[in-house]
Amino acid sequence: MDAIQRFEGGFLLTNAYLLSTPGGGHVLIDAPADTVQWLQHAKIKPLALLLTHQHFDHVMDAAAVSAMGVPIYSWSGYSKELTAEEIVKQWGMPMTVEPYTVDHELAGETTLEIEGLSLELAHVPGHSPDSVTFHDKERGILVSGDTLFNGSTGRGDLPGGSLELLCRGIVEKIYTLPGETRVYPGHGPDTTVATEKRSNAVVQG
Repeated sequence: MDAIQRFEGGFLLTNAYLLSTPGGGHVLIDAPADTVQWLQHAKIKPLALLLTHQHFDHVMDAAAVSAMGVPIYSWSGYSKELTAEEIVKQWGMPMTVEPYTVDHELAGETTLEIEGLSLELAHVPGHSPDSVTFHDKERGILVSGDTLFNGSTGRGDLPGGSLELLCRGIVEKIYTLPGETRVYPGHGPDTTVATEKRSNAVVQG
């Protein structure tokens, strides 16, 4: 069984990930459009849906996943401000996120365990106020959402964002991880902490 599986969904090509658990189950991280179709095809019902943040492209299928009986974990509760729907509509892209309920708010937490899968949490705001990374220390995996990308970072000019805050969080909370840690971002291919510290175009360690 692969430790991590990736799905790319929606018009922004947003990544969702399935992490396997020691008990044989799966934890889903993020839910872009068509995630439920992917899960149904794979015949997988996740034990939980973890959100790296709530921007619309990462939560388009969150309500549908919740309807499968899957609890949602997020740093903050649901809000239209966090999904950034109104901003996107101003850009001429009419879309609506079906509202969902966050069953477990993670604000203030530093660890999370689900069926033997232990994850370290780091709040790294700057792209979005509720951005959080999930670190599987045992397997050397970090799901970074839109904080750190392969060769770049998430944008810091959206409401509630700050590129300065984001870069500081990356240096303090991601670049301090072992260099071989493999980083799985919200968009694009995976990378490693060492690679980004050495050659990231926005923030180097």
